[in-house]
Amino acid sequence: MKKVFCLFILCISMLSFAQSKAPFTGKRDFNILEGYSGTGTPAYYVDVKKNGDVYFGFVQVNQASGEETKEEINAGKYNPKVMKVHFKTYNETFFVKFDKEKIYMTDEKGNISKSEDCCSVSETESGSCVCDSAFYQ
Repeated sequence: MKKVFCLFILCISMLSFAQSKAPFTGKRDFNILEGYSGTGTPAYYVDVKKNGDVYFGFVQVNQASGEETKEEINAGKYNPKVMKVHFKTYNETFFVKFDKEKIYMTDEKGNISKSEDCCSVSETESGSCVCDSAFYQ
């Protein structure tokens, strides 16, 4: 009975590990929200390490002064449901989830957000768009 229980626990552990494996490793750029300020739109990226650690960062260049602002944070191990991103530079917090092709802005529970801030110029008439972005390499 002990062996069956141990085998059962091992199978559950392997299954939960397989579900939380990151969809890729390496750095990918993305742009979920359209920029409106004169200080330059931040260029966001996600960098997934081989050990499953996920780093988010941004680089922003002020168009007037040429000053560069950047920050990178460790958001923890990959979580397919939702990940919290908090940048201290601008006290900015948001939630995302991502797969191999796209990244999605979500609420705290992982529900994909819709907002007019996520619309491209050609979509502004629809009023509310899915907050997502393809990855760029």
